[in-house]
Amino acid sequence: MGVDLRQIVAAILTITMFVMLGQMLHRDYFDAVQEKVEGDAHDIEFHGSKVAVVEDGLVRVSEGTKGPWMHDSHDLKPCWSISSSDEAVSSKGYVTFSLTNGPEYHISQITDAVMVAKHLGATLVLPDIRGSKPGDEMNFEDIYDVDKFVKSLESVVKVVKKLPSHVSLRDIAIVKVPTRVAEDYIKEHIDPIFKSKGNIRVTTYFPSVNLRKTSLDGETDPVSCLAMFGSLELQPGVSDLVESMIQRLNSGGRFVAIDLRVEILEKKNCRETGAVGSKTCYNAQEIALFLRKLGFASDTTIYLTQPRWESSLNILKDIFPKTFTKETIMPASKKSKYLELENSEYENVIDFYISSRSDVFVPAIPGLFYANTVGKRIALGKPQVLVPAEISGTSGLSTDYISPYISKKNHLAYSCFC
Repeated sequence: MGVDLRQIVAAILTITMFVMLGQMLHRDYFDAVQEKVEGDAHDIEFHGSKVAVVEDGLVRVSEGTKGPWMHDSHDLKPCWSISSSDEAVSSKGYVTFSLTNGPEYHISQITDAVMVAKHLGATLVLPDIRGSKPGDEMNFEDIYDVDKFVKSLESVVKVVKKLPSHVSLRDIAIVKVPTRVAEDYIKEHIDPIFKSKGNIRVTTYFPSVNLRKTSLDGETDPVSCLAMFGSLELQPGVSDLVESMIQRLNSGGRFVAIDLRVEILEKKNCRETGAVGSKTCYNAQEIALFLRKLGFASDTTIYLTQPRWESSLNILKDIFPKTFTKETIMPASKKSKYLELENSEYENVIDFYISSRSDVFVPAIPGLFYANTVGKRIALGKPQVLVPAEISGTSGLSTDYISPYISKKNHLAYSCFC
């Protein structure tokens, strides 16, 4: 029986199509994972060709570098503007709130509180910061720059450092608001309570930890853009520490940051998703193989968000010996303050800002940390975010694994930067 060459070619093309489709479905799934959470509850949502960047479908190769590194992009600029109608209108009422669960939540909580205060015409009270354990409390200025926060928002909302002594806590109504709260929701559900009580305490809950923009979002409120991307900066002490750690990671060239925390992986069921070669999360060995097949050299510097070294990470260090956690790159003089306290807020902040500034970011776990890190990277012009997958064969192209948040420009940040 003769072999029809056309049938062989058609079969090969069909197989290739299914493999590509599986990769696309996996990346979309990783961004679409959602879990319902309430209030302050913790959650976890989710080649050697030297690729640098894709322009008009063509791959531009970065000369003189090892691995599939991309160039940073500085084309995007803030495209929100504050009109006269957005300017601050003071009232006698106050909006209070707390920051909880780490910096990836802080961004959303700040944004929602500013939106509520702005559209109520209320005064915003500087929040405190609360850890995961009862009694874990910090002042806003322990982590963030108060003066820059107040100044950045002065055109849209008045901010005071403390609630006036004449305001009783009994006079404050607790109001739960969904993240990405809109003006219409505030007018319908929150304004009547504010007018009745005069003061409110806002608690953000997260129906979804996905930050994709959709046609249902409508035009993004410029106040929301300002609060999300223009208000929070680290206070000088923490900023200097993060900068020193990044400089050390960069001492050998570029570096990859991986959000991989063993405790969370142990709690997650990293199951297959149904798409070819895709799972809901990835362990150290799987991430190591993923990076090697993309062409990252064995001397690549890697930063892990894992708090302390675990034996399960040894396989990653065997393949990439320059793999570090905070404890190995933080100056010894800083460890007593930032690592040896039971409160982990400092550590969470360090992880978030290093991941936002790394040359490459790889989320082993989908969720709000991933989503808000991508948002900050878009604002900083750092588009290389690689969503992991099991690569069949011996190699793959990094451009096939760019986060859909970036490749499809469907992250909420693209409503604020253009």
